[in-house]
This record gives sequence, structure tokens and C-alpha cells, in this order.
Amino acid sequence: MKAHPQQITQVVLGDKEPSIEEFVAVARYAAKVSFSEAYQQRVKKSRGLVERFLDENRLVYGVTTGFGDNVRHVISASNAKELQVNIVRSHAVAVGEPLKREQVRAIQLMVLISLGKGYSGVRLELLELIAALLNNDVVPFAPGEGSVGYLAVEGHLALVLLGEGKARVNGGEWVDGATALKQVGLQPTDLQCKEGLAMLNGTTSVTAIAILALYNAMQTASLADVAAALSMEALKGTIRAFDPRYHSIKAHKEQAQTARDIKAMLHDSQLIAENIDNRLQDAYSLRSIPQVHGASKRFIEHARENIENEIHSSGDNPVIYPLDDGDGIAISGANFDGTYIGMSADSLCVALANLAKIAERRIDRMVNSHFSEMPAFLVRNPGLNSGYMILQYTAAGLYAEMKSLSFPSSVDSFSTCANQEDLVSLAYNAVIKAYKVSEKLESVLAIELLVGCQALDFHDVGKASSVTKAVYDLVRSRVPVAEHDRAFYTDIASVTEQVRSGEVLATVQQNLK
Repeated sequence: MKAHPQQITQVVLGDKEPSIEEFVAVARYAAKVSFSEAYQQRVKKSRGLVERFLDENRLVYGVTTGFGDNVRHVISASNAKELQVNIVRSHAVAVGEPLKREQVRAIQLMVLISLGKGYSGVRLELLELIAALLNNDVVPFAPGEGSVGYLAVEGHLALVLLGEGKARVNGGEWVDGATALKQVGLQPTDLQCKEGLAMLNGTTSVTAIAILALYNAMQTASLADVAAALSMEALKGTIRAFDPRYHSIKAHKEQAQTARDIKAMLHDSQLIAENIDNRLQDAYSLRSIPQVHGASKRFIEHARENIENEIHSSGDNPVIYPLDDGDGIAISGANFDGTYIGMSADSLCVALANLAKIAERRIDRMVNSHFSEMPAFLVRNPGLNSGYMILQYTAAGLYAEMKSLSFPSSVDSFSTCANQEDLVSLAYNAVIKAYKVSEKLESVLAIELLVGCQALDFHDVGKASSVTKAVYDLVRSRVPVAEHDRAFYTDIASVTEQVRSGEVLATVQQNLK
């Protein structure tokens, strides 16, 4: 079993690719970053090649030429540094509310991962400064709207390296970049040739935010099984639909595994045992749990494979490729394109909305007295009390928002840069949507857990399985039984935090036999 990101305090870049858990440990939980010797040597070697190209006045895109359609303009060696500063300043044009702390940290980390592969020609000192920002919790101000896949958001992050822009330290007030650096004992840097372009280019922002959405997706996919198991007990579902023989004739491994996982969580449930013959066949939202959850897990896994491949890749342009004779060559292309990430993020939206779709139906069956043997809206004095009536509305509203966000971004495009970039990936839109969808699903499943625990109170809770009883106790440690109406927002927020922090899944793992 992999360590939870909260348990990871140090991440060394260079000798191996970071895991998803290590990435989240840095972005979300402030694990410290350092570089291996191999990482440092790759960066230094690549930087030496760029300096050689500049000394020899070789024609290299973004080093001795302008950018985009300005590639036609040759830049002298004496203007190489000014070119890099100009690209950062001119590209810092995003708008809207700033990205969240963990999103900014994720992008900073992805820049270190990508540029540290030794194909970008930046100085080690520049990467050390970015690592110092991470390790001192300096979060640059980066407006989160207006990107077609790269450039604008990254421009705001790079400004702080120059002592410009804005940043906050340890969650404090926004201050100018130079002040933020000074607060933690750091100095601004002068960008050298190739460095401004390398900071802005590539799939760093889209990959970074996609990783956060992916991690949320992986957690919620497992959490959906837990919530479903609780709902099965509350609704007196029959476990027969989870028979391994039935799933052996469907060639989808995630479906069969989901059925096994649900059975494992409910293996000692007296409620399940007593109701195995309660009805011949349950409603679709109960008997199709393996199929529906399994399908979502398959597409989450496919997204994971693509996103991990992007972590392992260099998305820079041009690439500084070393040759066997000690020289190198600058190769221009389109490795900065975010289509792999955009399509994966779009798939994540659909997969997660699919989990919300079935969860909302199970929530409705528990609060709806027409479909269960429990009081209306799970309160002992309905009429005077609305009970959990409106929690189902909230779940339905969140699902509706998720559906709207699931329209794919990666099929769209525009022409930019005087038609030099005559299509764009719009992967940034896709990953922002996926991140939002993943957070909304956390709330939907928190509501299902809340409703499931309240429903268990109308049964003998002692007859629940050891796993679901442990989850019930965890929820009840923060949320008391709803005997009368109260403001339920705090309850939803408390359980959502238990979902997001991994507490619920950790409790399940501790109690699985």
C-alpha cells in the first residue's frame, strides 16, 4: 500500500520520476523538494550547450530569434537576456481570481520536473530558486483565466523570480515579488538566454493541475464504493448482484474488482445477510454499482496512464538534444502541445460525473419514503422537520454542474499568434474543469455518506459490517445524529474534509480483514 501524501515529507527529484502521491505531497501538503546529483548534472550539461549555441551565434528558436510569428526576427547575443525578460513580462496577461495555493505549487513543481530532465538549457540556479519558493511556501499570484494551454498563467509565476509581480508567504498578505523573496532571504534572478521561454513553454500548468484532479479522482473512485456499501445496507440491498460468477462473464476487470471490494467491505454485515432474499432484484442504482463504478475506474486509469507519461516527458520547445560528440542540437517542434492532457482531463470529467449520477440516485432512494421503509427524509418527526430533504437537492445540483462541465474542451480550438499557432489544445480549460468536477464529486459522496449514516440509525447499527460501522463512527465523531432540523452545511463540510483528507479511506483500510 502506497504512503498517503501527508506522510511524505521529502521528495528528491532526479533519480526516478515522482509518484502521484509524492507530487501531491509537495503541492498540497508542503513536502520539501531537493535535487539528486544526477538531476544537477543533467541541467548543467544542457546549460552548457545553450551557452555554446549563443557563443557560436547558431540560429535557435527563442534563443537567437523572436517568439511565435516573430521567429522571422533574428536577435543578437547582446539582446538575448532582454528577450527572455520581455517574454515573461509580455505574457503575464491572465485575468480573474488567482489559482489556489496547491495549484500554483503544483505548477512550480512540474516546472522543476520538466526542466530538470536536461533538455531545456536553463541554469541550475534558476531551478534552485523555484525549489526555494516551494520550500519556503512563497506562492506567486497567478490569475486563473485566459490560457489556451500555456504561457499566460506561467508568465505570472515567472515574474516573481524577477522580483516583480505579486506573491504571498505562508498564506500572508499579497506583496510585491521582491518583498516576498526578501521575507524568506532570497534574491531575484536575472533570466539568461532560453530561460524565459522555458519557464512559459510546455505542458507544465496543464499537467500539474491534471495531476491534482487525477489524485482526487482516484480517491473518490474508491470512496464511491464505500458510500455505495453503506447505502446497500441502509436500503436492504441484495448482495447476489455482486456474485463473482456473474461478473466473470463480463470482460471488464474493474467491474469484477468493484464487486469483490463491495463484498469484502460487507462480508460480516448482518444487515446484508438478513436481506439477501429481501427482493429478487434491486433498483438499477444498487445492482449496477460494479458496472457503473467499474467503467469510471477504467477511464480514470486510462487518464492516469496518459498523465504519468506526460510527467515522464519533456514538453519544452525547442529541445536541447545532446549528441554523442559532446555537442548538441536544438530541435523545434510541438512537444508543448497539451492534447494528451486535455483529452484525459475531459475523460476524467465524464468518469467522475458518472459516479455522481449513480450516487445521487442512491441518495434519493434513502431520503424518499416511497422507495424505502424509512421515514420521509430520514427524520423521526417529518413535516415539522425537513430532515435531509434538501441534501438530495444539493447532490442533484452538484451533479447538474458536473454535467455542464463535462462538455469536452479538447475538441475546440482557435488560431493565435498571427496564425503561426493555427490551433491550440485548450487543455488548460479541460484541466480546470476536471479539477472542479473532482471537488464537486467529493461533496456528492460526502452527502451520500451523511445520508447513509443517518439511514443506518433507523436500523440496528450494530448489525452493520465492521467496515461500514467504522465509517459510521468516523462520521459521527464530527456529525451528530440529526434528530431535528439544523443548518446542515457544517455537517457536509466536515464529512467532505474527511473524504478529501483520506480519513475515510484510511478507516476502511484499517478495518478490512
